[in-house]
Amino acid sequence: MQSTFLAWMFRMPLIKRWALMFCVKPENVAEHSHQVAIVAHLLAVIKNKKFGGNVNADRVATIALYHEASETRYGDIVSPTKYANKEIAREFKKIEYLAEKECLASLPEEFQEIFSDIIVQDNVEIQYKTIVKAADILVAYIKAIDELNHQNPEFAHVKERLELKLNEFKQDMPEVEYFIEIFLKACSATVDKLSQR
Repeated sequence: MQSTFLAWMFRMPLIKRWALMFCVKPENVAEHSHQVAIVAHLLAVIKNKKFGGNVNADRVATIALYHEASETRYGDIVSPTKYANKEIAREFKKIEYLAEKECLASLPEEFQEIFSDIIVQDNVEIQYKTIVKAADILVAYIKAIDELNHQNPEFAHVKERLELKLNEFKQDMPEVEYFIEIFLKACSATVDKLSQR
């Protein structure tokens, strides 16, 4: 019997992010997940090398690649909708959990145990989930800055909201503050600026 797992995962490029907002540069879930994986891996490396951490950076990156797996089933729900109130947030979490379980069930049974604590977010170890969440926020913040740099005021409130979240992460995660100090500004650099030596 054929597994439909990859067929679902390969639908990520079809799922539009920021669906309720005007975007100068459209973004899909595959692009987002790839960027979150890169940033999460880098955060884990920073944590280990600069701040005495002991996390598996490769595992962090893998979890990040799959952190939006549920969206292959039901699409991307924007944060203001998903978190409009506690009751709505709770119901969306249930939907996401069911979607993750469906993704897991689409794998051959012998692989499901391996993927269970990668795809099903409730099963991900808290320290790994926290790093991926911080990376998720950083990537969204970089997106907001990019849109604002392209004169799209639609993302002004997004930037403000995400700055508050990043300030919370910085309190317990010095790797987030280090990332912001060392990497953030250059993320918006033009090709000409990047090419200067």
